[in-house]
Order: sequence, then C-alpha cells, then structure tokens
Amino acid sequence: MISSTLIMEVSNHNLEVTETLISVIRFLIIFLAARTLAEILVRLRLPTILGELLAGVLVGSSGLHLIVPPETQSQLNNTFSNLIAYLASVPSTSVPQIYSETFPILQGVATLGLYALLFVTGLESELDELVAVGMEAFTVAIAGVLIPFALGTLGLMGIFHVELIPAVFAGASMTATSIGITASVFGELGYLKTREGQIVIGAAVLDDIMGIIILAVVVAISGGGMFNPGPILQLIAAAAIFVVTAIGLSRTAAPIFDWILDRLKAPGEVVVASFLVLSFSCFAATAIGLEAALGAFAGGLILSSSKHIHSIRERVAPLVSLFATIFFVLVGAGMDISVINPMNPENRSGLVVAAFLFFVAVIGKVAAGWSFFSNKPTKRLVVGLGMMPRGEVGLIFLGLGTSAGLLTPSLEAAILLMVIGTTFLAPILLRTVLKDDQRNISSPI
Repeated sequence: MISSTLIMEVSNHNLEVTETLISVIRFLIIFLAARTLAEILVRLRLPTILGELLAGVLVGSSGLHLIVPPETQSQLNNTFSNLIAYLASVPSTSVPQIYSETFPILQGVATLGLYALLFVTGLESELDELVAVGMEAFTVAIAGVLIPFALGTLGLMGIFHVELIPAVFAGASMTATSIGITASVFGELGYLKTREGQIVIGAAVLDDIMGIIILAVVVAISGGGMFNPGPILQLIAAAAIFVVTAIGLSRTAAPIFDWILDRLKAPGEVVVASFLVLSFSCFAATAIGLEAALGAFAGGLILSSSKHIHSIRERVAPLVSLFATIFFVLVGAGMDISVINPMNPENRSGLVVAAFLFFVAVIGKVAAGWSFFSNKPTKRLVVGLGMMPRGEVGLIFLGLGTSAGLLTPSLEAAILLMVIGTTFLAPILLRTVLKDDQRNISSPI
C-alpha cells in the first residue's frame, strides 16, 4: 500500500502514471534482457534458462541496478529514477519508494510463473513411471540431503571452527534442489519424461521437504524454542498424504475434469479450468502447512491422466514461457556477485569457505545419483547433476538464515556463492552430458 506521506507529495493521477510507467519499463527490461541473452546462449547450445539468470544478474543488484528488491531500493539506478520522474512529472526522490511498494506485484507475477512451471512439470510426469521410480527417488532424496548436510556441517565445524547452529544451518542450506530450474532444463533438453528425469523430479520434491524440516528445527532451536517432534512428524505425514492423494486423484478426478471441460463452451475454457485446478491444489497444500509449490506440482500430476492433456499443455506452455522468464530473472537479480571479488579483504575468508561448500554441494548431489539399486539402465550422472542446482530454494534458505541472525557475513557470502555456482554450473554440465542424446531434439516445455 502506498504511504499517505507519498500520496501527499504526489497527486493521485501522477501516482498512477508513475506506477504504470515503472511496471511497464520493468517488464520491458526483463524481457529484452532475458530474450537477448537467451538467443545468444541457445546458439552456443546452452540452456536458455542460463540466459535468463544472467539477464537477472546484468540488470539486478550486481549489475545495472534496474531490477532491485525492495530492501535495496536505495541502490536503484539514478538514471532510471530520473527518467521515471521526468516522464511522470513527479519528484525523483519519490520514485524509489513507489518502486519498492509496487515491487510485490512483479514478485507475484514471478511466483505465478514458478507455479505454472511446476504445474506443467507435474502434467508432463509419466505417472506410472513416477510411481515405478518412487523408491529410487526416495533413496536419491535421502542421500541428496544427508551427504551434503553431514559433510557440510562437520567440515565447517572441524575445519573452519564454525559454531554448531550456523554450521548446521549452512549444511541444511545445501540440501535444497531447485525443482523449477531442474524441470526447466530437463524440459528444454527433452529429458523430462525419461526415467532419469522422473527420478530427479520426485527426489527434488522430497529433499526440499526434508530440507525445510531441518531448517525449521534449526531456527526453532536457535530462537530459544524447544524441539517438539510433534509438528515435524505432522508435516512429514501431511506431505506423504498429500502426494499419495494427488496420485490417487489423477485416476479419479481427471475423468471428472474431462467431463466438465467437455461441457464448457466459452473461449479459454481449457486454460481457465486448468488454472482453477492449479489454484485449488496450491491452496490445499498451504492449508495443511506445506509449500504452495508442492501443490502446483500436484495439480499438474492430477491432470496428467486427462484426455485433454495435449490441449492443456499447448495452452499453458506459452504462459510458462512468459511468466517463468520473470521468475528466473528475479532469481538472478537477487544475487550479489560482488562477494566473489578477491581484491576485497572482507571477501577472502568467505571465498575459502565458499570453495569448500561448493565442493561439498556438488559432490553430495552427484553422489546421490549412485545411491540407489536398479536393474534398469540409468544414467546416474544425469540424476546427480539434475539434483545439483540450488537456485531460488537456496536463496530462500539463505534469506531465512539471514533474517534469523544465524549467519556471519562471511558464511552468508559463502552460502550465496554456493547457490550461484551450483545454479549456473548444473545447466551447463547437463547440456554437456546430454548433448549427444537424440532426445535433445524435443521442444522445450
């Protein structure tokens, strides 16, 4: 909500004009930067998502300061502020505050892009294959959580003499897997429906749940709270019941959805009905204490058996391309890569710790690809690399630790570098490993 003080300084008309200008120019910046870099990288046979992340870095907090989070509004590009002020006929000093207070709208659109991407990921999941690889996904998730968590925590305490709570938190931050980034890369490489793709998607959902549980316990203990296993067990049970229910509904609810859809005549019925299922699934997940992202994936899973699946995919895919681009650009825009400057003495201790965390983060997830038994041929390196990117999930974990006051500046920088490194390296390595696979000719989701 725009503050009353600002309204007094700026007329209502000019305020509306300013808000509109800021929104339009932000979208122009995001799409121009993202598509330009995506076009360059696709010609280099690199995933387009890498271009979107790089575009975020370019226009964000580490680059031109055109797209910056509200908490860093003071860093907003002066030329950008003056341009908006000139076009809207408002004081230039008022632009940063209006920018900050309208930024949640952009974040809301980005979140919609993430949910749409996860919805399509669930929609593209082969249910029989997902169930068939359930045990493998569970094993990969367990290994993908325990290996980096144990190595990271013990290494920080033993080698760098970090205190218990910060070390445990840093270890927990390495358990995450960005299902959004992984799904986007696999979809672009035409690998989402493969056995390896299904194992990674299932494991990514599970290890994010386990990572969030670990962080919740750490934050509770660090805040002086007592460890209560009751809520933790309830969360685990709720997650299990939610996923099993979604799988069951894909057999029973999809025919009902088809019956209703066949009787709708108004234009846009497919995409509207699909997003109603998506919204209800997100609401159901949050209502029982789970992440809405899990609900979005479950919504797609429910409709994966629909006879209209091809129509749903065709209608929703353009929205994913549009809104998910905003999400990935904002992920890149939130990354402060100034912490990698070794010329700054304050960064050096963080760089050493970051090198350790990055090594553990890569080895821990890659090793998870060899953690299961299977009689079927499986590219285990693909599974391990697919689990590597921390992306937005890692940034969320980092933000939680920072807001709780659990991390030192050097440890914050180290975790951020680990997130940046795994986020950018995973798509490149996956493209390299899969470059000769014939399935790469498939279209992106």
